[in-house]
Amino acid sequence: MSGTQFSHVYGDQQQPTYGWAAYDSSGILSPFEFSRRANGENDITIKILYTGICHSDLHFAKNDFGMTTYPVVPGHEIVGEVTSIGPNVTKFKVGDKAGVGCWVGSCRACENCTQDLENYCPRAVMTFNANGFQPDLPVTYGGYSDKIVIDEHFAIVIPINMPLEGTAPLLCAGITVYSPMMYYGLNRPNMHLGIVGLGGLGHVAVKFAKALGLRVTVISTSPNKREEAVTHLGADAFLLSHDPQEMLGAKGTMDGIIDTVSGDHPIAPLVDLLKVNGKLVCLGAPKSNPELPVFSLLMGRKLIGGSGAGGIKETQEMIEFAAKHKIIADVEVIPMDFVNEAMDRLAKGDVKYRFVIDIGNTLTH
Repeated sequence: MSGTQFSHVYGDQQQPTYGWAAYDSSGILSPFEFSRRANGENDITIKILYTGICHSDLHFAKNDFGMTTYPVVPGHEIVGEVTSIGPNVTKFKVGDKAGVGCWVGSCRACENCTQDLENYCPRAVMTFNANGFQPDLPVTYGGYSDKIVIDEHFAIVIPINMPLEGTAPLLCAGITVYSPMMYYGLNRPNMHLGIVGLGGLGHVAVKFAKALGLRVTVISTSPNKREEAVTHLGADAFLLSHDPQEMLGAKGTMDGIIDTVSGDHPIAPLVDLLKVNGKLVCLGAPKSNPELPVFSLLMGRKLIGGSGAGGIKETQEMIEFAAKHKIIADVEVIPMDFVNEAMDRLAKGDVKYRFVIDIGNTLTH
């Protein structure tokens, strides 16, 4: 779909909107007034109640990826209440709870889109900073704001029994760990799954894996995460990744590993933990490419793969699975004016395990 067609799809922005934006690479956020498009025939307007703070929000606010267009309004873990619907809308009615994740548009026609993989569409429209990623895409502003307008196809129905503040992070962190478990077949009871890192993604991965009936080992560089992993989150075991004896004792025992760590780290020791036919799935994006342990892959028919969030259909399935199994993220709810302090703490890893902004009660004009 061409840029002109995208402009037609998204229409004129006509609803006054209030949010917080970063204006430069300092990443400091402050109030920002802008407009959303008028509610179209296939659109819903959502009054935003809660928005999670993903680590990528911090990266984009500071232009760490070199593709931020300022001012940038971050936020792609959005939940709220539907306040308006277009005449063609069938999934929602006014008053329903709805969520928005990482994507608000795609071409809807390519091979990936027709297979419900909108997240891999070459023309996927990110919930914020879409034109920074691809300059001919529309300007998009995220969930650090009081409302959002979205085609109903890209909105997620939130079951009524789910606490909204704990549900918001699932729209990024949840689907990011759920999708590779499904695609790579790491979802069968009694399989042994390693989870590297116990942050925003890792703690949710433990919860989904345990709900699927897997045996879970958390792998971390931090010895103080041991009790948290086993006692609080219910992991079956804990490995200290820089303890040679612990790593040797677990060699060749895991069916799969979900690696959630974005910082630079060696992957060869992780590959050694896999059984024959084991799979290491990378979800983080280190700044430098790790050395590939080719010999270990050859001698064990092992795979290294990746995964990036998930499509809309699978995200809805994930939310329904989470509702059934009472899975929510562990969150620290903050007011809007605390966001800069939260970003500083996030950069230091000082959060268990996700900040969530109380937009509905604390974003005041």
